[in-house]
Amino acid sequence: MKTSADFADLLITSYSRRTGTDLVAPNLRGAEAAAWLYQAPFGLLVHDTAPDPVFVYANLTAQSIFGYSWDEFVGLPSRLSADEDDRDDRQVFMEAVARRGYAENYRGRRITKHGRCFWIEQTTVWNLAQADGSPAGQAAMIRRWKE
Repeated sequence: MKTSADFADLLITSYSRRTGTDLVAPNLRGAEAAAWLYQAPFGLLVHDTAPDPVFVYANLTAQSIFGYSWDEFVGLPSRLSADEDDRDDRQVFMEAVARRGYAENYRGRRITKHGRCFWIEQTTVWNLAQADGSPAGQAAMIRRWKE
């Protein structure tokens, strides 16, 4: 498994605070939630708070969608998930999420490791926050993707 129980709880708590809904079944927490999220049927990506954010998490579905292994994904600048022509639009969107806290039903063009463009749809992006309110990154749940 590629994530800790604490990290899973951060994802779950931040998602619930932002959206008012559950990311996982209400009875899942800790290690069980981490295992479920890593194998979830939706793509789940997280980047950090660096000036040029890098991915710190990508579940198996996200790895499959984008064509990167865990080791290739983690540390990859998140801007590289979009084609060069789409990066400005992606950046504007991510900045808007940073201000508002989250966005639902996002649709955007993305690119695989091998340069194939595709669409992510029905995507929720939300800010992660520690218990003290300090920023901990942004996460994206990708419900649909297509050519």
